[in-house]
Amino acid sequence: MSIDILQLCPVMPALEADLAKRYSVHRWFEMKDQPGFLKSHADKIRGVVTGGHIGIPMELAAQLPKLEIISINGVGYDKIDLNEARKRGYRVANTPDVLTADVADLALGLIIALARQLVLADNHVRAGNWPKGELGLGHRVTGRRYGIFGLGRIGQAIATRLQAFDGKISYSGRRKLDVPYTFYPDINELAANCDVLVIAAAASAETKHVVNTDVLKALGPNGSLINIARGSLVDEAALIAALQGGSISGAGLDVFEDEPRVPEALIGMKNVVVSPHIASATHETRRAMADLVLANLEAQFSGKPLPAAVV
Repeated sequence: MSIDILQLCPVMPALEADLAKRYSVHRWFEMKDQPGFLKSHADKIRGVVTGGHIGIPMELAAQLPKLEIISINGVGYDKIDLNEARKRGYRVANTPDVLTADVADLALGLIIALARQLVLADNHVRAGNWPKGELGLGHRVTGRRYGIFGLGRIGQAIATRLQAFDGKISYSGRRKLDVPYTFYPDINELAANCDVLVIAAAASAETKHVVNTDVLKALGPNGSLINIARGSLVDEAALIAALQGGSISGAGLDVFEDEPRVPEALIGMKNVVVSPHIASATHETRRAMADLVLANLEAQFSGKPLPAAVV
């Protein structure tokens, strides 16, 4: 008897195909009559596949009485009520580790692109402006002071890469770790002591808008912000005001508060580099993520320990 799975968002075609081979998949995001589906199928759904940026609405989870597992195609789980999951006894799993390298790589890419004006340089050449004059000077990447907020798997991978650039690395987080970097217990103090502030912490209620006006002021007019974590960690209105007023020098952003909508003010700034939440978007990593999504589902339905359990 086939197991019914509710898929809440699009995933890579290869994962779509693998899910279809193993399960009866119902694509929630394409349904025209979602209430009607729930009326006829809610008591059949045993698993949910979703993205970290979507999670599952509490009201939807509450209507799935046979739910056993939510398998996240990503690392973030801030949009899932874990207390409710524990209360009702369904599992939550994600895909950690497999995307660490790619996310760290993109952080370095944003740092370099912003400091060396790569986007502006590309536009300068393509527009035929090179013969008309020089672009202007950028900033050195090597030897700068880098502050990392959130020194977990991804934060440490970023730090390792920055060491190759002779970066002077500091960090802030929940606790001091056994690492050769300077620890600041407060993000304001971290921002005041770095040239580039990299946001790599998990999204939660306590980290919402942790990068606010005060932090940006502490970062200063020569400092820049890089965010490869979640858009909710940065107060976007405060960031726009800081960029417009010269409180900081620039920003490199892969994530935003209301994706896929990006404020026009950010798009129009030459001192901002933006990308569409692509930190894990490589063929290699997305395949590894897909394999782990499948492995989490298979383990649950066969009574085995989950490879990547959150709860």
